[in-house]
Amino acid sequence: QVRLVESGGGLVQAGESLKLSCEVWGRPFSLNAMAWFRRTPEKERDFVAAITWSGDSTYYGDSVKGRFTISRDNAKNMVYLEMARLKPEDTAVYYCAVDRDRYASGTGLEQSDRYEYWGQGTLVTVSP
Repeated sequence: QVRLVESGGGLVQAGESLKLSCEVWGRPFSLNAMAWFRRTPEKERDFVAAITWSGDSTYYGDSVKGRFTISRDNAKNMVYLEMARLKPEDTAVYYCAVDRDRYASGTGLEQSDRYEYWGQGTLVTVSP
């Protein structure tokens, strides 16, 4: 059984940083792209960031470009999201997800419906 477990969420002040982690249990996903999405009252699945299976390419939503960094450690079956200069509008439940296809890259990684497995989410709250 595949399970994704996010951690690292919490309450921070605007301008501060936070690092989220996601561990994948059940089987290796070193050949699958992975991504972070977030849910807010306004948007069910807001694309945050994605990383290809090799880690060579990364993609970001416009609102987080230059502030967030996605990375992965395939040996540990982990994906991370480093968030800097946080803003109140970054407040959301953050989810990690695993792409259903192997070796995917480029166009389309921002589409939530291509991801097969999802974690339960971790809440990030940014106060003004």
